[in-house]
Amino acid sequence: MRLSYKWLSEYVDLSGITPEELAEKMTTAGLEVEGIEPLAQGTNLVIGEVISCEAIPETHLHATVVRTGEGEENLHKIVCGAPNVRTGLKVIAALPGAKLPGITIQARPVRGYESNGMICALFELGVDKKYLSEAQIAGIEELPEDAPIGETNVFGYLGLDDTILDVSLTPNRADCSSMWNMAKEVGAILNRKVTWPDYEGKSDIGEKGTFRFISKTDKCPLFLGKVVNHVKVGPSPKWMVDYLHAAGMNSINNVVDISNFVMLETGQPLHYYDLAKLPHHEITVVDDMDTVIKALDGVDFEIHKGDILITTGGEATGVAGIMGGEESKIDEKTQGIVIEAAHFDQASVRRTSIRLNLITEAAQRFTKGVEPLSCRKGVDRSVELLMKYADASGFEATEVAGNEKYEPVTVCETLTHCNELLGTEFTMEEVKDVLTRLDFKPEVNGDEIISHIPSYRTDIERPADIDEEVIRLIGFDNLKSTLPHMETTVGMRTAAQKLRQDTRQIMTGFNLHEIVSYTLVGQEQIDEAFLPKGEPVELAMPMSEARRYVRTSLIGSVLEVIRYNEAHSNTDAGYFEISKVYSKETEQERLAVMLDGAVEKDPLHHYEVQGDFYAMKGMLFTWLKRLGYTEARIQVKANNTDTVHFHPYRSAEIWIDKEKLGVFGDLHPDVLKQYDLRQGVYAELIIDPLMNGKTSRVKFEALDRYPSVMRDIALVVSSDTTAKEILDIIRKEGKKLVRSAEVFDVYEGEHVGKGQKSIALRITYQASDRTLKEEEVTSAHQAILDTLRSKLNAQLRA
Repeated sequence: MRLSYKWLSEYVDLSGITPEELAEKMTTAGLEVEGIEPLAQGTNLVIGEVISCEAIPETHLHATVVRTGEGEENLHKIVCGAPNVRTGLKVIAALPGAKLPGITIQARPVRGYESNGMICALFELGVDKKYLSEAQIAGIEELPEDAPIGETNVFGYLGLDDTILDVSLTPNRADCSSMWNMAKEVGAILNRKVTWPDYEGKSDIGEKGTFRFISKTDKCPLFLGKVVNHVKVGPSPKWMVDYLHAAGMNSINNVVDISNFVMLETGQPLHYYDLAKLPHHEITVVDDMDTVIKALDGVDFEIHKGDILITTGGEATGVAGIMGGEESKIDEKTQGIVIEAAHFDQASVRRTSIRLNLITEAAQRFTKGVEPLSCRKGVDRSVELLMKYADASGFEATEVAGNEKYEPVTVCETLTHCNELLGTEFTMEEVKDVLTRLDFKPEVNGDEIISHIPSYRTDIERPADIDEEVIRLIGFDNLKSTLPHMETTVGMRTAAQKLRQDTRQIMTGFNLHEIVSYTLVGQEQIDEAFLPKGEPVELAMPMSEARRYVRTSLIGSVLEVIRYNEAHSNTDAGYFEISKVYSKETEQERLAVMLDGAVEKDPLHHYEVQGDFYAMKGMLFTWLKRLGYTEARIQVKANNTDTVHFHPYRSAEIWIDKEKLGVFGDLHPDVLKQYDLRQGVYAELIIDPLMNGKTSRVKFEALDRYPSVMRDIALVVSSDTTAKEILDIIRKEGKKLVRSAEVFDVYEGEHVGKGQKSIALRITYQASDRTLKEEEVTSAHQAILDTLRSKLNAQLRA
């Protein structure tokens, strides 16, 4: 929130308090001030009159003489390049030594002409260009003819003698988006009296008219409307323009400015309609239309059912709580207006504003919540200012659609509980003083304190809230320093933490990059999730439709990252992510691994290892082995889980014991096309079973001292026989003598029978305590062949 120090001082006495001191006190009290910025900056400035202006030949410059007072010493020769400089113009002169944003003015010749200063444009003094007209940006500032020559308080004359405090409001303090409420807060912090304008009851005028206001949706529980038959549209008073600029808003005309000014004062968003543009003399609030509306900025927006609309004669004339329509806006021809002050459903306004990308001042306030009585405040204050600055007359009675009833809130707390909760020893006088300063009108009954909460403090609901206000204003410095009481424990990682750390170390050892992708996804990724478990969690107020759900799998988010990297020519890389996925019923922790191109590459030696199915398999096996799972417990099975995301013939399931972890393999061509990817081998595994799984302890084994014996065999088996079946038999029959067995060739073709294949294997025999004899190796080898023949009908290939 942009808080004007000058505007604030209209409601609370800030004498003796600098903006810097105020910022420190507000931050200490919980309203963090993130920045302090003057509206304009500059020293040694003075108002003067150009009494001579001559063009410098062959340049765009002019040699001028500026008079800033009586006598020769107040005549200043200044070279100026602005196109609008001329004799008789009242200007702002920065004399030698003046310090402006980014520059110090010095007396020096320009093109051989003496120049003792600079004639200034407002943006050169630090004024934001968005508040200036094209003429003001194109040239120097032209002051009114009655501007006092010699006036050195230039910023005071221009209304720029203000400082802006950038206040970061916490979500529970939506009340502080109102200048009046912020004044109450500052008054409580400084213990100074706060005076609001005398606005109450100003709208209680006029006779009942024919204009009708109707709400046909529960999303608009209250709607106040008031017809003003006569207004005079013109420029706003300068002080109002200055305060709007300080708040970051542009001035349009007096009527529109009053609606914005009252919103800033009271926190209640308002909308004024041109009465002549509402011929049906009726406004109805609905939420069941599909239509298109042209907003005040001239842009067309699609409206869906569920969006709150302001309609007249069955046609949309505004998006409720966000922006009015083009058809009924105030312009220079407006002679009568209709005032709207309403309460709209927070969640609905937020969803609509995000979908339409219209994050307006009104939408922000409705999203955070407005106070129950702000509608009446807004209408009262509007009537007062319209009468004063727009010559308003012909008022009709205020019409109310909905329920304006308000039940005051009271909260009871005891001094004993307050001190116990805070760990303090405050007296009843100290606590009562704080609550009095906050306008809580405390009543003390023994140890009990009854607080009557103002309507704008919607964040105060329970005794703990009262305690927070007490310590916030008395100061956290009053808390006693105490050491925590806790048992000394040995720090160690949980099983889940250790698994994550070990997995990260192993994956980075494979030269894979860890990624952290977005947890929130849209409907498309939910529909296309891999192994989703249960109904997805939907956010009540998502940032956008693309971030509506908490993801139920990692594949969509990971592939978005790969697409981004491929689009930026980052290929031949590997990625992994460890993250949880959620449903309404449960949560799972998963590991995603993605290989995009080569995993190893050495162009100098013409060496390259492609990230294919077998590279992924090797990485996953190595990862599981390093976690303590023996190869005998790891199983690879045909992919019967998912052939939508994975290639049906180049993917497989991976199991530990009887637990399926997930699927790995080539991505399906349709998925690659959907994400504009050239290639990709992907794995997504559920790692929860590994967190409490029984693993083998890693043991040290000395290098073998005795020689090994290798035997190569080629077996002809049925095409349906898997290499794993053969390897399992070899390991089981070979017992302690078989050190390793590996497949080095698979052949299917004309040299083997139909429906058969040849698998070539290398079996290594070795003992750790002796050199094996030939008869031992031959006996073990023959036993293996006999078992393979009997169980798999495997025949040695001739």
